[in-house]
Amino acid sequence: MGRVPFDEALVVPMAPEVDLEGLDRALTDLAALDPQKARVVELRFFAGLTFEQAALAIGVSPSTVARDW
Repeated sequence: MGRVPFDEALVVPMAPEVDLEGLDRALTDLAALDPQKARVVELRFFAGLTFEQAALAIGVSPSTVARDW
């Protein structure tokens, strides 16, 4: 995977009521079951990538990313 420029304007602050520890545990559990699905969640939720961008990042089709999402 190539470098992706960081743009602070794309960073969206999380709501204060988000349980970050619970979110981390859930993502860790998902990664244990299906690493690709966990990566899709990271790319879509945290990085804000589209299906097409996430597909390019992990080397699968956009329809696979949509199914995993």
